[in-house]
Amino acid sequence: MAGLFAAPRPVTEKRAAFRAGLESGRIQRFPGAFNSLVATLIQEIGFEGVYVSGAVLSADLGLPDIGLTTLTEVSGRGHQIARVTDLPVLIDADTGFGEPMSAARTVTVLEDAGLAGCHLEDQVNPKRCGHLDGKAVVPTEEMIRRLHAAVAARRDPGFVICARTDAAGIEGLDAAIERAKAYAEAGADLIFTEALRTPAEFEKFRAALSTPLLANMTEFGKSELIPAATLESIGYNAVIYPVSTLRLAMYAAEAGLREIFAEGTQSGVLDRMQHRSRLYELLRYESYNEFDSGIYDFTAERGR
Repeated sequence: MAGLFAAPRPVTEKRAAFRAGLESGRIQRFPGAFNSLVATLIQEIGFEGVYVSGAVLSADLGLPDIGLTTLTEVSGRGHQIARVTDLPVLIDADTGFGEPMSAARTVTVLEDAGLAGCHLEDQVNPKRCGHLDGKAVVPTEEMIRRLHAAVAARRDPGFVICARTDAAGIEGLDAAIERAKAYAEAGADLIFTEALRTPAEFEKFRAALSTPLLANMTEFGKSELIPAATLESIGYNAVIYPVSTLRLAMYAAEAGLREIFAEGTQSGVLDRMQHRSRLYELLRYESYNEFDSGIYDFTAERGR
């Protein structure tokens, strides 16, 4: 049964859809998925893509977002999520997990994991969360070597390599723009400028570059939360909501656990829980039952 154990759409088509979306004139919305079930929900609701955040993966492992995760952990989670959805999946590859040669290997591993693209950033390795103070960026030439290695290692030209710069909050907006131009010249397909603050800053960045641009609309950070329609009117091509689903889930989980602790029962929070039937619907229990009975519901002929 097609699509039962993995999404039926080939990864080459997902990558092509990502690239077509970036050129469509319509903003591509990529909510973050902290697991495969959330990715399934993102597709069902109708978004254009799925994002896998390094900060979310770190938090899921009980770690701060300071460069402690490994390529194996990141690619493994990316594979789990990409497997279940027909949507393109963009993944956070931090600084490429080392020197330029490591960035090159990172691209090949993420290609093999079924991702549609990744972003590499110009922070000093190990990195830290893009909305924290105290970040440091490598010289532009070093990031260009990182990008050259990543682009050279790419086997599928459809795989999207996005360059992220954290320079705006360190060297200023004009310096970040110059870096972004250099990164595009080095082969980046998409540019992600972290921690811009206002619509005016997003507009200035758009006016300075012709390369497709990605906006980060993370909550409680340095950026004003700008609606997708406004970003589209400015000329942005994609937007990520990296931590939103984790924050929603953790807020609900904490409230429910405190209720159970205080009351000794979960009966007062049932109306805030996903029903078993809805979970089974997302997991397609019925389709698995049909698949299983279709294969094993038979009688062997005598003498065979």
